[in-house]
Amino acid sequence: MNDDLVRKDYNALSPDLVLSALEHFGFQTDARIFPLNSYENRVYHIGIEDEEPLIAKFYRPERWTNEAILEEHVFTEQLSEQELPIVTPKKIDGQTLLEYQGYRFAVYPRQGGQSAEPGDLDQIHQLGRLIARIHAIGKTASFQHRPTINPIMYGQKAAHFILDNKFVPEHLEQSYREVTEKLIGDIEKIFSETNQLDWIRGHGDCHYSNILWHRDDGPWFVDFDDCATGPAMQDLWMLLAGSHQEQSLQLSEILDGYNEFCDFNNAEIRLIEPLRTLRLLHYHAWLAKRWIDPTFPKNFAWFNTESFWAEHIGDLKIQQEAIHHTPLTCY
Repeated sequence: MNDDLVRKDYNALSPDLVLSALEHFGFQTDARIFPLNSYENRVYHIGIEDEEPLIAKFYRPERWTNEAILEEHVFTEQLSEQELPIVTPKKIDGQTLLEYQGYRFAVYPRQGGQSAEPGDLDQIHQLGRLIARIHAIGKTASFQHRPTINPIMYGQKAAHFILDNKFVPEHLEQSYREVTEKLIGDIEKIFSETNQLDWIRGHGDCHYSNILWHRDDGPWFVDFDDCATGPAMQDLWMLLAGSHQEQSLQLSEILDGYNEFCDFNNAEIRLIEPLRTLRLLHYHAWLAKRWIDPTFPKNFAWFNTESFWAEHIGDLKIQQEAIHHTPLTCY
């Protein structure tokens, strides 16, 4: 990439530039371009003359290194080569990571489908089987440039960013500091006490919006932008919904399918609430880091108000109790 043209933001990313980028790499667009729902990156549905439309993802400047992005691409290619339903970037002259006018981007085939149905036990069982296959391949190598989902990276660093950048109102700062320090310390202890905890390559953000269910092909996993090293449970707990009893039943179905292809360490069931808490901390630090992007104050107006921080501290206190609750029971 030409260092003189490396972009610091999205200000120059116009529809014309997006279309020019695709045409620069040999795609004949028909000038139809539709932005898709994405805040972290900029993602577009682009019409191609006499062919199926494509999806172009323009990576947020300065977020990932090239090496981290390429690790994502290599991982998804490894999964796809084993006939897993993974949407992978197209190769253009042997390259998946492209650059145009200082922006890095990747081009994907369009994948149709609807979000999976939370609570559907048949679908959940199938997802458990597929995630196990992802993890079986994930165990064969390690990430060198991707993040690790652990109490330090997703908890301590997130809380420190919030505090260091003065997002919390002064009169609530001490309360936020105390609850996050206690939470993170307790979560670190729970992680350390989890027997035979295995750190593997995984999707990292495996919620229902990142799983498209096609009526003929079944589920397709999309958006590995947050793929990371973490416990196997990280890719499972976000599939759970409903009451404690309902979640226990769902977890049983997930693990029944999972254990067909990869052995699950039942000790990790205790990590569900700690992982939920780390996601909560990480998510709000992410919003804080993006607050200078005009898109974020416009779409997340509820964030960074006094009432929000008071409520957030209350939620963290609830999680302080939740992480010590009896874990879900598999039937």
